[in-house]
Amino acid sequence: MDVSSSGLRVLQQIAESGSFTAAAARLGYTQSAVSRQAASLERSAGTTLFERRSDGVRLTPAGVTLLRHARTILDTLTAAEHDLTGTAPRTEAVRLGVFLSAGSAVLPVMLGRLAASHPHLTVTTVEGTTPGLTRALRAGSIDLAVLTSRPPHRPPDGESPRLHTETVEDTELVVAAPSGGAFAGRTAVHVDELADAPWIAAPSSRSEPLLGVWPGLPARPRVVHSTRDWLTKLQLVAGGFGVTTVPARLAPLLPPGVSLLHVEGAAPEIRRILVARLPGRATPAVTAVTGAIMAAV
Repeated sequence: MDVSSSGLRVLQQIAESGSFTAAAARLGYTQSAVSRQAASLERSAGTTLFERRSDGVRLTPAGVTLLRHARTILDTLTAAEHDLTGTAPRTEAVRLGVFLSAGSAVLPVMLGRLAASHPHLTVTTVEGTTPGLTRALRAGSIDLAVLTSRPPHRPPDGESPRLHTETVEDTELVVAAPSGGAFAGRTAVHVDELADAPWIAAPSSRSEPLLGVWPGLPARPRVVHSTRDWLTKLQLVAGGFGVTTVPARLAPLLPPGVSLLHVEGAAPEIRRILVARLPGRATPAVTAVTGAIMAAV
């Protein structure tokens, strides 16, 4: 096979982003350039590497095999560059991905623990959705991910072999509402009362449902504000501009003017927090970060 490092990076980015368009944007290429690189990889490999689908692009089994080797090659090239330039890192690095609401609740405590117990470790973080972080793990862009799942708590994806996952905790989903609004002074609300509520939600996609709206709502939600940022959501709630859903474990981080309501008349919505990594033996650094996450939660 005659492949370039840029071609392998294109393969990795397509696997992570799930589309040629998104891969091109992240790499700073045109979509046509990414398509040419993909076609060149397939010619060199002598087989189909990409499955074009209506909801994006997935790697074929052959593509997954090549990706596994691409991760090793690209890591080796990075190490060689560090050696040649004299910039080899003096600490062990772990690239951690966290789902959208986990950062504020987990990261500060976890990083503080690691700084005290493992000063030789350097943790870098990225934020994303559970599907996006799962793809990033498979692509080798991150080493570890804090993910969330809902019942019946299936594996994060259908790829084989399965990711190695550990349950951190289960937490109840509740509704964040203005303290002085229609639900003032209450600790619970019936699901029927939420049917006409103004909701503050994150944009939805094929891979990620509408976040911020109660899943069992008996009517089509009226979304008045759309944002992925949890601080923005909660500040909008505090200002009286709508309601949203949050994990109960975020209670200590709520801004003034926000109250949490348990939802009655519907089955409890439990969210599971997971730590996931590629299968196989974990490095000591990844094991240390996993332990710090468990302790922080």
